[in-house]
Amino acid sequence: MSDTFTITGVDIAVFLTFIAAVISLGLYKSKGEGKSSEEFFLAGRGLKWWLIGVSLIAANISSEQFVGMSGSAADYLGLAIASYEWMAAITLVVVAFCFLPYFLRTGIFTMPQFLEHRYNGTARTLMAASMLLILVGVSLTGIIYAGGLTMSELFAGKSLFGISLGLTAWCWIIGVTAALYVAAGGLKASAWADLIQGIALIVGGGIIAYFAFQKLGATPMAELTPGGANPREVADTAGGLSKLVALNHEKLNMVLPRDDKNIPWTALLIGLWIPNFYYWGLNQYITQRILGSASLKEGQKGIVFAAAMKLIIPFVIVIPGIIAFNLYSAELAVAQQRSNDRTILKDLGTPGATTVFVMTEEWKLANPDRVAELDAHNTTVRANVEAPREVEIRAGYKFDAALNTLIKNLLPPGSGLTGFVLAALLGAIVSSLAAVLNASSTIFTMDVFGRIYPNASQHTLVTTGRLGIGVFAVIGCIVAPLLDNFGSIFKYIQEFQGYISSGVLAVFVFGIINRTAPGVTGVVGLLLNPVLYALIARFFPNIAFLDRMAICFGSILAVMWVIGLVKPLPHPIEFKSNTRLNLEGSKSARLAGVAVVVVTLILYLIFSPLGIAG
Repeated sequence: MSDTFTITGVDIAVFLTFIAAVISLGLYKSKGEGKSSEEFFLAGRGLKWWLIGVSLIAANISSEQFVGMSGSAADYLGLAIASYEWMAAITLVVVAFCFLPYFLRTGIFTMPQFLEHRYNGTARTLMAASMLLILVGVSLTGIIYAGGLTMSELFAGKSLFGISLGLTAWCWIIGVTAALYVAAGGLKASAWADLIQGIALIVGGGIIAYFAFQKLGATPMAELTPGGANPREVADTAGGLSKLVALNHEKLNMVLPRDDKNIPWTALLIGLWIPNFYYWGLNQYITQRILGSASLKEGQKGIVFAAAMKLIIPFVIVIPGIIAFNLYSAELAVAQQRSNDRTILKDLGTPGATTVFVMTEEWKLANPDRVAELDAHNTTVRANVEAPREVEIRAGYKFDAALNTLIKNLLPPGSGLTGFVLAALLGAIVSSLAAVLNASSTIFTMDVFGRIYPNASQHTLVTTGRLGIGVFAVIGCIVAPLLDNFGSIFKYIQEFQGYISSGVLAVFVFGIINRTAPGVTGVVGLLLNPVLYALIARFFPNIAFLDRMAICFGSILAVMWVIGLVKPLPHPIEFKSNTRLNLEGSKSARLAGVAVVVVTLILYLIFSPLGIAG
């Protein structure tokens, strides 16, 4: 990494002021609340549209978005990874007008509760268990790891207040800080803190994008790493935008080949919609914000506001990631080597080692002096461990280091911008962790503890929620450092959510459309998905995980439809109103939603073979 990276007194002052302001606002606004479960978990159902919209973005765009999406963009995916953002804009519009009215009408605290309204208690229990597993084992650990990676890479070779901190230490600092914060103030504290953090995230991303374009424009073409096009087509005096297009002709294409393992064009038709609808419409740590809406109008306007903001996210996250590879591919290679060294040092030569290092040919060529040492280690482990854990040691680039590479090299020292960006990133981590921890504790308290002890007092429920936050945070901090060997953190989160997302979405959509299928259909749908998803992954590994989701989604809908035909209910299920909220919809939000959809389609046209990529 760049040796010129420094954190000045101005940066520290900006950083501490920002963090203090965020925490103080959140705790002040939530002062005196948290006495009841509705206040603690759903902010008393009083959130306004502007707070909902910004809070949705802050909860969503955390370090794993900045780190993972910019990393995927630095890799071959380029702008194609932006489909997670632009398709989310359309998804949010659908959620606002097709899902939200049902959720608010039933007065639910959690998404599993809705399944009990439509199907039965078993369906609720199954979804609660699976969502807890994914929230804690995937979302929570992914966010902590991405945040720890960002901070550890930024401070690599440096000390903070005289202490040198590594990946594991940063994971614990981030996890414990977030747990204390959300346990103190609940959802309302998180939502108000998100108001500052959400705005700071977009501004911080814009600052990085600005300096990235400036640096790209000032760098001679011979010093830049091409991404597909012939760099000789553009002169050294050209601006950053011209060089971006010339260097990354293929990376500015939203439509990837059919055989791509991450985002094939077929996934744009079906597969990618599944994680989008699951995440924005059914994922507790996102929907908890809209379940706290003061009315249906406020919820719909807030969701559409978030959809509009999603359209600009790729320009402040994805594009800078692409530029990072053009400018600093050598430093990304160094970061990959450092990641390999961390992985090797954890197990090499330690008593009772259980890890076998699978060395790629490229790594062997780059590290000939270490091959014999690792071969000897592998032989010892295989001789003493029946089923050793295998970890691939590969050469190449640490693409997930793209963001911190930009921060280290681009932001001018002494300006306070480094402190602001670091504060925005840390705030994003805390914001998203708060959302996941609050959601996890809500599901555990209301769908597990509350059903075992139905007569528990409000004080007991809130206390249980706070204890759950602490337990889940500890689990996340223990598991998060292990993700350093996985590769793309963004892919990790999306792929593993597939074990439940297709089934959950199918069960919800079917349950809303078909009111006469019996309760067992929901149970079958939830149980069938992980089995199908695992079987396809095992026997058809070349099928992209997004296409895998599409196959599972269609298959489960077909099975549920057959069950509904064979054994229909005598009378359709009714979603009775169980809320004091005003359920009148918003006409202005509907018009704005249409505008968001139109703009999204235009962006896809621009960045397609018919537009810039053509």
